[in-house]
Amino acid sequence: MKITFVFLVVAFLRGSDQQCLSANDNKPADPSSRLGLYTGQQEFSLALLQAINQLTPHENLFFSPYSTYHALIIAYFLAGGQTEGYLKKMLRLGEAQTKPDVYNAYKLDKLQTGRAAVNNSYEFTNANKIYVADQIDVRSCIGRLFAEELAKVAFKNDPQAARLMINKWVENHTHDMIKDLLPPGSVDQSTTLVLVNAAYFKGKWDNKFNPNETKPEIFYVSPSKQIMVDMMHVEATFNHDVSESLEAHILEMPYKGDQISMYVLLPPFTKEDAIDNTLKKLTAEKFRSIVDSSNLIPKTVQVSFPKFSLEHTIELVPVLEKMGVGDLFQETSDFSTLSETLKGPLGSALHKARIEVNEEGTKAAAATVLFSFRSSRPAEPAQFHCNHPFIYVLYDKVEKAVLFTGVFRRPH
Repeated sequence: MKITFVFLVVAFLRGSDQQCLSANDNKPADPSSRLGLYTGQQEFSLALLQAINQLTPHENLFFSPYSTYHALIIAYFLAGGQTEGYLKKMLRLGEAQTKPDVYNAYKLDKLQTGRAAVNNSYEFTNANKIYVADQIDVRSCIGRLFAEELAKVAFKNDPQAARLMINKWVENHTHDMIKDLLPPGSVDQSTTLVLVNAAYFKGKWDNKFNPNETKPEIFYVSPSKQIMVDMMHVEATFNHDVSESLEAHILEMPYKGDQISMYVLLPPFTKEDAIDNTLKKLTAEKFRSIVDSSNLIPKTVQVSFPKFSLEHTIELVPVLEKMGVGDLFQETSDFSTLSETLKGPLGSALHKARIEVNEEGTKAAAATVLFSFRSSRPAEPAQFHCNHPFIYVLYDKVEKAVLFTGVFRRPH
């Protein structure tokens, strides 16, 4: 038996579904559960970024913690026993939060994300799919709670057709940015479960770069290595600061609509380990202080930022196991909430993400199948030249969620 985990509702619990997710699904909902969901998501996102960076310390990184988190949330809903306990801890869910609390918070988030998708200033969508082999008996209450997400698939009869169908779903939900997520051979006749999340973002800069000012410039990969890159330029008012505790300059570049921003952390160029040093110091508390705009200072800034696009695929099993995912990928894994007849661990976890940054704005998609600082008052305008490695985070300030993040170390 083979289960593939690929990272790529609006009824709340009621009636006959009362004992579906826990022993007492009908208890009053915790009003703070949704806030707790995203407090955990921020902490999980930073831990995932640090774990991926440690396993691939010299590469460009780009991935969606949001996509990964939501795929794991689906796994948490379907899990039972110690597997459920491991996932709850890994997802940073509060001890007092029950599975029904998290489900109701998740459904509310899905509803609000759907409403936000009609925002004309940017586009952000997030979708989940649960593909179950047609011979598996799914509990009827799960079928009702996840009616939109759940699909029965004939993996045993035609695994190739099933793989192509799943890849097509991912393509459709990422506007064709993520193609061929599941490679040949990843799905076969023994596959019984595939969990997929797809996230997509497209936004225009609040302060667009002038294409006429984009020109080739040097990007300093290290003190001894330089590569040319198309560098974009703009001068405008941005929120900007210098963090002595993180040893990095910080810039907020908002997208139109003022809900989602790219936060750039630019460590000093003179240190070979500057990126790692900043990431180690980037705690959840320090991250929240960065995205709290009242802590950044609006000022005129001359910004130089590379024009780039990249695609990154991550095998997440070693990353998640390093983070303490428990037995999710082991024979003892428990998916009894989904089905009493489903046996066997998740076989793999793939994450594929792509980003395009140009003068107009940013497009990003993911599928988960993560010197001297202050002196006297700076002269105006300040300068923020991203001509050496930096960290970047696409953050939803209203939902308080990390959508995408990465480390840009070198142009291609």
